[in-house]
Amino acid sequence: MGDTESCSSRVFDSGWNQNRKQMQKVEIYNQVLCRLRELNVPEAVIPGFEDELWAHFYRLPTRYALDMNVERAQDVLVHKRLLHIARATATGTGPAVEVRLVQVCSASGARCSKSLHSNSQSKVSPQDSDIPDNMRHDYCLKLLFLFITFHPTTYGRPMHEITISTNDKPKLLSQLTSLLSETGLDIQEAHAFSTMDGYSLDVFVVGGWAVEETEKLKYVLAKKIQKLENQPQLKENGSLPTAEQEQTMMNFISGHVNLPTCGNDVWKIDARCLRYEKKIASGSFSDLYKGTFCNQDVAIKVLKGENLNENIQKEFAQEVYILSKIQHKNVVKFVGACTNPPNFYLVTEYLSGGSMYHFLRMQKTVLALPSLLNIAIDVSEGMKYLHENDIIHRDLKAANLLIDENGVVKIADFGVSRVHDQSGIMTAETGTYRWMAPEVIEHKPYDYKADVFSFAIVLWELLTGKLPYERLSPLQAAVGVVQKGLRPKIPKHTHPKLVELLHRCWHQDPSFRPNFSEILEFLLHVTKTVNGECEDEGNEC
Repeated sequence: MGDTESCSSRVFDSGWNQNRKQMQKVEIYNQVLCRLRELNVPEAVIPGFEDELWAHFYRLPTRYALDMNVERAQDVLVHKRLLHIARATATGTGPAVEVRLVQVCSASGARCSKSLHSNSQSKVSPQDSDIPDNMRHDYCLKLLFLFITFHPTTYGRPMHEITISTNDKPKLLSQLTSLLSETGLDIQEAHAFSTMDGYSLDVFVVGGWAVEETEKLKYVLAKKIQKLENQPQLKENGSLPTAEQEQTMMNFISGHVNLPTCGNDVWKIDARCLRYEKKIASGSFSDLYKGTFCNQDVAIKVLKGENLNENIQKEFAQEVYILSKIQHKNVVKFVGACTNPPNFYLVTEYLSGGSMYHFLRMQKTVLALPSLLNIAIDVSEGMKYLHENDIIHRDLKAANLLIDENGVVKIADFGVSRVHDQSGIMTAETGTYRWMAPEVIEHKPYDYKADVFSFAIVLWELLTGKLPYERLSPLQAAVGVVQKGLRPKIPKHTHPKLVELLHRCWHQDPSFRPNFSEILEFLLHVTKTVNGECEDEGNEC
């Protein structure tokens, strides 16, 4: 089997449940492997299959394993094959789509374990042996359809299960659900998974299509998904639209015009697929809930109606606009939004690790240096991507850094972010005082380097686990930063290279601060040095 310890290599020093989740994934992997061998599946005895199967489980989230029905272990082989096809799409293989009939129990609406595709062992009468092989499958399906029609409580009802794999990208789940609805399908159940290497695996159970026309459905969907894949997407280092287009978004949120730059509004959420579970945070202008969208765990930010003034709506519009245009492994993933007054809510992926702010305060000891460097590198990579796409975050702090189930840190909360004016003139006092650059506090022109200053304060948070200037009020801290050059006290025994980086990043003069490309290169070099020191000393640091 593969290196199961690699899944938890990023786990922080304490208070983490990753090992438990990892063991659950390994246990289900073993059950699936045993079941495939019990079924005498030829692929399961090929040398190297164990490693290939583990690689499949490893690249998908733990939720995939927990959702797996071991009795339907062969589904894993279908998923594995579709992901392989998706990876080969660039060579002209085409979209990876699988469609088959499944039985849905009429009492509960839950999917039964038995599928009704061509491999099913459906019972037929002895006379059916006279039917030619090339007609047997369709004939059996028609008999089954008639039987279910007249005996629905005995057998349940057939529906189509659609499995799609393609390159993961912003708004994909919304695009697929819209595509299925436009095809005349009624979505009964949906499961969405993203792999670690940038692919998606989405499973839908749908009604609304003739039972005997399964192959036709597959053909229709393949054609439509191919068109979807050929639509132009924002490139990794591409620029965002102009200030004029940005204003269009602001107008849109007030209901004046339709937004022309968001791909036919495919990011809009179908409220019927959204479920609220519990409130996890509350602020002056919005509440945050944990919920699900098409069985995918999500975070739902809901604007409060009583405080819904024009400025709040504009900030909401800006956040939707920016998130709908970006995708990076270290930036929270956008799912969709509702922009129909008076209902304003924004949906993103749910990150089970919570915020870095709360995590740091749960720790009884400071972070080990390798863990700290991993976090700083994650933040630097995310910020480098944002700056390359002309986005200034303007509120970078530990509370706006979220942690996923694998310990990867992602930048969140783009409520006060904006597309950078190419003139470089930005003077609004925006952000949080304790993390705010002096030029922002003073209402002077500022640029990307304001985020670099905030990053230095975040780095200090990682070193100490404390609130910056905790004995001062926010206003006192701001005055000290501007008038006295006040900075948080760097702990003793901090690695000299990190001390150097802090001084460079929080320099009073923005022109002396490095950009995030330089910061990332610097941190990678420090990481290499630290790992070498640990090996020389014969310990794990």
